[in-house]
Amino acid sequence: MRYRHAIDNSRFHIQSLWCVIVIQAVMNLVLGIGLLRAPNDFTIHIPPDLRSGAAVGVSDPHPANVYAFAFYIFQQLYRWPNDGAEDFAAAIYKLSPYFTANFRAKLLSEMELKGKRGELAMRERGIQQIQGRGYEEARVDILGGGSWTVWLDLLLQESVQGMAVKEKLIRYPLRVVRYEVDFDANPWGLALDGFDEPGPQPITDFDSSVQE
Repeated sequence: MRYRHAIDNSRFHIQSLWCVIVIQAVMNLVLGIGLLRAPNDFTIHIPPDLRSGAAVGVSDPHPANVYAFAFYIFQQLYRWPNDGAEDFAAAIYKLSPYFTANFRAKLLSEMELKGKRGELAMRERGIQQIQGRGYEEARVDILGGGSWTVWLDLLLQESVQGMAVKEKLIRYPLRVVRYEVDFDANPWGLALDGFDEPGPQPITDFDSSVQE
């Protein structure tokens, strides 16, 4: 009887071990399927100021990052270091992954119109952020549905053959939208979608002493 009980106990132990093995195999299969379905790459937008900490989600842009994106792309678009007739077209082509199709079409129309008016040939242009009017929470309106309005206060300067022809302070209300189309070409996952109302407006309430 003692040997029979020992054999029965051994059989029961073996059966329990097989149950554990089967359960582990099922769990490993489920985990393997989950890993295969998980994305290989994902984007995390880290806000620039982490002194107070931050809670961020995957592919969830912080307003500061939306502002930085809008300013950087817009500044590059209107940077014409040599000749606007060539530089504007080159900028639109280079930055096209960061524009929606609608905004890209409007830019091409703008380029054609400026060309007919003689506002591109031999013209140099640059824009810079007005000192003291950088990012703050009020400059990014969260519209919901993956869209924002970014308010940029910029100094626009133009010259022709070294002679200044334009210098204006302009407020640009830029619309930014989620644009997760091609992360290789556009790792931001954002795109400029044009101007919101009321469109670009001259700034009249700026004290020039702020820049001094």
